[in-house]
Amino acid sequence: MLTVAQLGQEAVAARLRGAGLRLQTGPFVACIHSSLPALAVALERMYGAYPLMDADTPADFDVLLRSPRGLRRLIKPQVYFHYDGLAPFQPLPLDQTYPMFEWAMNWCISNHAHSWLVIHAAVVEREGAAVILPAPAGSGKSTLCAALVARGWRLLSDELTLIRVDDGRIDPVPRPVSLKNASIDVIRAWAPGMHLSPPVTDTLKGTVAHLRAPDASVARAHEPARPAWIVFPKWRAGAPAELAPVPQARAHLRLAENAFNYSLLGAAGFTTAARTIEQTRTFDFSYGTLDDAMDVFEQLLAGRR
Repeated sequence: MLTVAQLGQEAVAARLRGAGLRLQTGPFVACIHSSLPALAVALERMYGAYPLMDADTPADFDVLLRSPRGLRRLIKPQVYFHYDGLAPFQPLPLDQTYPMFEWAMNWCISNHAHSWLVIHAAVVEREGAAVILPAPAGSGKSTLCAALVARGWRLLSDELTLIRVDDGRIDPVPRPVSLKNASIDVIRAWAPGMHLSPPVTDTLKGTVAHLRAPDASVARAHEPARPAWIVFPKWRAGAPAELAPVPQARAHLRLAENAFNYSLLGAAGFTTAARTIEQTRTFDFSYGTLDDAMDVFEQLLAGRR
């Protein structure tokens, strides 16, 4: 199957301008349209290992990123996002084209992927066991996810955990990991071999950069995983790395709080969350350094062995 890297940047740009670039990420196919050169550059850099689908493949999401028309193209130029002809977001400065694409893809999945219970959580896997990391912004979730991936854990997702409602397995959506502000330099120094996109400043989330998903994780995007742990992370400066068990009832409530479609799914949402809690060990996790955090996750694995 043809990948983005095999197609090449010029051909990527041509498809974006024409009938659309049909990009597969996990179970989803997005048909992407854009005449913005920055998007073609970013996709070739960050999605090189991802498969491309033929023009007759049905798309789950049909999206357009474009610049404004008229004089607005020249004065403080912006980028607009359209989904099926609608514009759900306010435009952003043009230099934020790539972050907007990533946020738009998250929006598409979280608002439309109702065949799964969708949790705002990172999820990684190793030795057949997946750990779900639900957390609000600022908790150190993405930093922890990036560090685990750099230490050999398979990336399933940085933002969206997709739990099947039929059998409770997790379907991967391995896209780039979003890092913000101080986390960018932390990961750059801690895992210098990983590829980060150029930082973009002055976004609504501060300075943003993305860590490219490892090719090995992309290649296994059709391999679901079984959840083994749910860990609610919280970074605290200078704090020791500590796990504290969370009672099942409390863990269920917190998982529901981090779900996008728990109420929408009704009984299926409750049943899926309850089954996930029953199948996993649940913890609060505070940490102050990545080295200490890695030791704790190694201990989790060792205990499972």
